[in-house]
Amino acid sequence: MELHFLGGASEVGRSAILFKGSKHIIMDYGIKLNHKTEYPLPTGGVDACVLSHAHIDHSGNFPFLYKDNLPTTYGTDPTKELSQLLVEDSMKVGKKNHQPPKFNKHNLRSMLERYSSHEFGEEVDLGEYTITLYDAGHISGSSITKIESRKTGKRLVYTGDFKLEPQMIQGSADIVKSDVLITETTYANREHPEREELTKKFAEDVRQTLDNGGTALIPTFAVGRAQEILAILHKHGLTDSVFIDGMARKATQIAMRYPEYIRNVDLLHDAIKRIAWVGSEEHRGHAISGSSIILTTAGMLNGGPVLNYITKLGPNSKIFLTGYQVEGTNGRKLMDGKPLLIDGRKEVVKAPWTFYDFSAHAGKSDLYEYVRKSDPEKVICVHGEQKTASAFAESLREEGYDASVPKQGDTVQIDL
Repeated sequence: MELHFLGGASEVGRSAILFKGSKHIIMDYGIKLNHKTEYPLPTGGVDACVLSHAHIDHSGNFPFLYKDNLPTTYGTDPTKELSQLLVEDSMKVGKKNHQPPKFNKHNLRSMLERYSSHEFGEEVDLGEYTITLYDAGHISGSSITKIESRKTGKRLVYTGDFKLEPQMIQGSADIVKSDVLITETTYANREHPEREELTKKFAEDVRQTLDNGGTALIPTFAVGRAQEILAILHKHGLTDSVFIDGMARKATQIAMRYPEYIRNVDLLHDAIKRIAWVGSEEHRGHAISGSSIILTTAGMLNGGPVLNYITKLGPNSKIFLTGYQVEGTNGRKLMDGKPLLIDGRKEVVKAPWTFYDFSAHAGKSDLYEYVRKSDPEKVICVHGEQKTASAFAESLREEGYDASVPKQGDTVQIDL
């Protein structure tokens, strides 16, 4: 049997892994957003699809799979709705930037009609194989995938993006026993800060900005991070000052429709009742006119309502970056002290900024823990920059694991 790495190998973005046995099963089919959209390699046709979670680097090209055939896609309920939200938004952005996607609305509708929702731990029968999804602890509905052979009992486990340490609104990932483990390695070269101390420091910094009469501008990813930050702000008594703008509103409403996938759902529910939703330019002017917290997309400052605020911040305001800033994005430019590109113009942002690592990915020690407890014979390292993934694989080989790092287009033989 074979694994074909169509994307997300020796890179972060456009995750796409094709399992070829008696059935052809694609696990994720995303896009990579830089100065241009990068797509995974073609699949050549599939019998079934698994969507680990909604983020665009895993879901963004999924409707393309429905141009020529109609496979079933397996995932959770939140992943279906959140993926639709993000894919539709990427279609709008692509059209605006004169980079239309490789699929159309009809293909997206076909995908949604052929989507089969499953709860964690529920076994799906695919003839010679079964598929089971487990909690990945990353965002609402995110899943770890197990493909098991009925003949041999051997198990292929694909982690997707996962986190072992519980977050405010997501619990810990399930560790699934495997014979072949495909694991993400995004942060295999470093640890994340201790979460409780990080949230306290963040809340104190935000409160200090408010006390100074400024605006705390928090650019955020709409799905997952916005809800996490909102829950943190509410826990520290700061939600009366919060305005939420952009796609985070719809993402939060979708997440709340599936409370069984949320840790501390009452905390998030109470937070939503206290915040103000921004729905017009007049509201935006009100939000930034005084001491306030503005939680808005986009998380890397590459579009979205955040660009309406960032050049209008007063001298006592501060920008709070809460996620990874990809090379070439406005967020990375801000961190590097370079002008931002806003509506085709270079803009120098004078407001101070700070960074808080609220990553929803596993850090180095969690990745090692997952591999050791999953206990595979073979480990395949994906979803990480080549240098990072290679160093992680080398350290695993020193422990006796058969560990490798494929590149896009590579084929790996497996025994399942």
